[in-house]
Amino acid sequence: MTRLSEVYPPDRVVLREVGLRDGLQMVQRHPSTAAKADWLRRESSAGVRHFEIGSFLPAMAMPQFADVREIIDICQRLDVHSAALVLNDRGAADAVQTPVGEIVTVVSATEEHSQANARRSRKDAIALVGRTVEMARNSETLPLVQAGISMAFGCSIAGEVDPDEVVRIAAACADAGADIIGLADTVGFAGPDQVQDLVECVKNELGDVALSIHLHDTRGMGVANASAALDAGIRVIDGSLAGLGGCPFAPGATGNVVFEDLIYLCERKGFATGIDLEKLMSAREIAASEMPDEHLRGALARAGAPRQISWHAQQSTG
Repeated sequence: MTRLSEVYPPDRVVLREVGLRDGLQMVQRHPSTAAKADWLRRESSAGVRHFEIGSFLPAMAMPQFADVREIIDICQRLDVHSAALVLNDRGAADAVQTPVGEIVTVVSATEEHSQANARRSRKDAIALVGRTVEMARNSETLPLVQAGISMAFGCSIAGEVDPDEVVRIAAACADAGADIIGLADTVGFAGPDQVQDLVECVKNELGDVALSIHLHDTRGMGVANASAALDAGIRVIDGSLAGLGGCPFAPGATGNVVFEDLIYLCERKGFATGIDLEKLMSAREIAASEMPDEHLRGALARAGAPRQISWHAQQSTG
């Protein structure tokens, strides 16, 4: 069994909680390291095994991620998979010096967003994927490398995105050695049919290359789009506790698909997540107390899971 299949078994759905990275990008206040540790402990005890926990960026620019190394160490002690974002060679070099399980790079689907987000061309961003892969494969810990394609379903700067262009970028990232390719609806433009069509196009071109999807709920389509992604064969999906999140360099980008609601969707569609939803919900208390200015969203938090019926999935793969 390869490391990729150990981390992301192809025969089951894996839900990644990205609240400690994407969820903190635009907050007015951020949790303390101790609160983040409690967040991780509560969610891991509920059965969450995959977390995106920060970025390797200058602390002056992003103080909410200044403790990224400490959080990675906490993940190690909890025996959960950690992923962290890098935007340049320095970040990648720093990341491979830690026991982080996965390094996330970003390639924009549009040139306009690439320049706004990272001040580099898409060609240069793909080249960074290759250099990050080389660093990872020469490191002691051998982290996986994910290439996330932002604005894959539409761009708030450039407008519509040609699916063929996303396929081309995905193929280039795979050729650069990325272990997993992520398709991101960064500003919540997508609808279910678009999600299904793009996933199928990329799968047809890339074959067995592992895919994930990262959805924002900006226009209320997050859960519907996640359902379409599952129907199209996606088995790795990102979500954020309480729907926190957004991109500071993408006008109009607001919260991720709510992680709790994503769990419920999967269970109702027949995909066992292994996550105890009631235990997980207690982590919202941390977000509420540490970030009182943030709006915490979620249908499950509002209405609760139905107690009159058995809602847990009875199968693992659907």
